[in-house]
Amino acid sequence: MSQSYELKAEARDRVGKGSARELRRKGLVPAVIYGDKQAPLSIALSYKDVYYKIHGGGFMTTLATIDVGGKKIQVLPKDYQLDPVRDFPVHVDFLRIGKDSVVTVDVPVHFVNEEKSPGIKRGGVLNIVRHEVEFHVPANAIPEFITVDLTGTDIGDSIHISAVKLPAGAKPTIGDRDFTIATIAAPAGLKSEDNAEAAEAAAAPAEAAKKE
Repeated sequence: MSQSYELKAEARDRVGKGSARELRRKGLVPAVIYGDKQAPLSIALSYKDVYYKIHGGGFMTTLATIDVGGKKIQVLPKDYQLDPVRDFPVHVDFLRIGKDSVVTVDVPVHFVNEEKSPGIKRGGVLNIVRHEVEFHVPANAIPEFITVDLTGTDIGDSIHISAVKLPAGAKPTIGDRDFTIATIAAPAGLKSEDNAEAAEAAAAPAEAAKKE
């Protein structure tokens, strides 16, 4: 699980586009905390703090504590909006986290031991089907990533979610099938050779028929 962090915030009495624009002029980012059967709380955060957290990686899978006037609230970022031109944050949504909260998050997939894959050694290509997998997980045990071990994989192999050791408590949101995470594809040269061999094999009977 990623290291938690704390952000200072101030409560907002006014909401709306005009209020949000005024906050941004002051170097603040409007945000809202919702969930856990409590009323939504509108807040304002430091632009600098939010910018570096969003662009630092792991923002959506890391719990945070927001200090609102001395009251500390544990949250998980659920959504954010960036300015389409200048790429700076303009709004953030946080989910309030309770003691037994279970959340839905996209967890990155990391691949290891490519050098131990016979297929890749022969020139095969790792074709990543899913760079992230969506899980239901306890809010206090969000994994930073899941690991796919490529040891022993060969050309034509598919790696399914059932082959991956999952963190405790993590359940894929897709539960009705053993979905594919990656495959080891044949290199372009090998595909061309296979196609040529197949074409020759298909043509052989026709040539034989002509000679009869």
